[in-house]
Amino acid sequence: MGIQDTIKGFSVTFKGLLEKPTTIGYPEKKTPVHPRFRGRHRLWKFDDGLEKCVGCSLCAAACPADCIRVVAEENTPEHRVSAGERFARIYEINMSRCIFCGYCEMACPFDAITLENSYELSEYDRPRDLVYTKDMLLQPAMKEAPIREPKRG
Repeated sequence: MGIQDTIKGFSVTFKGLLEKPTTIGYPEKKTPVHPRFRGRHRLWKFDDGLEKCVGCSLCAAACPADCIRVVAEENTPEHRVSAGERFARIYEINMSRCIFCGYCEMACPFDAITLENSYELSEYDRPRDLVYTKDMLLQPAMKEAPIREPKRG
């Protein structure tokens, strides 16, 4: 590395020192995310209230981090939870192990699970609060992030 490369590197640094910093007023103003951003998981229901998840465990099988736990149970005529023969009695995602790859979303044949744009997932008590239960996943995220507008041109 010659002296010219060193001077070139310092010039980049000094140009950065002269620029005004970009400050975002987080948490009042959220940073927009890209449309394909993968954040918090969400389980979905049909319009009639039945769950889309049929407890097939394909999402758990596809997960490389092994963070999804599904325990299926049979639907009965008196207790109908999903549209299929079975439903997920227990559906848990250990968010401290999740790598947000989206394989669970791609593996689901019923579009029962999606990764949304919410990225505020920090908690104080990791073992208790970062294991998302089925009831938590069926609820929409409390804090949604804005979607970034695509660049034109």
